[in-house]
Amino acid sequence: MSETCNRRQVDDPEIVRRAVILQILSEDCEKRWSAAELRRELYNIEPHALHNALIMLEHAGVLERAGETVYASRAARQLDELGLIAV
Repeated sequence: MSETCNRRQVDDPEIVRRAVILQILSEDCEKRWSAAELRRELYNIEPHALHNALIMLEHAGVLERAGETVYASRAARQLDELGLIAV
C-alpha cells in the first residue's frame, strides 16, 4: 500500500463510530478520555468526523460526556463485560 493511502483521513461515519467504541472499551472501561486524547489515539480520523461520532454515540447512549471528557456508558460497559461486544 502506498504512503498516500496510509495518510488518508477517515471520515466514514460508521467506521469512525466503531473506532471510538473500540477505543473507549479497549483498555480500562472506566477510563475517561479527553477529546484531545481521543484525537491523538485516533489520529487518522478527520476531526469533524470524530466530533460528529461522539455526538451520535452520546445520543445513542453508548458513551457519556462531561464537558470535554467522554467515557463508556454503563450499558456499553455491561455489554462488553458480558462478551456481547467483541473488543
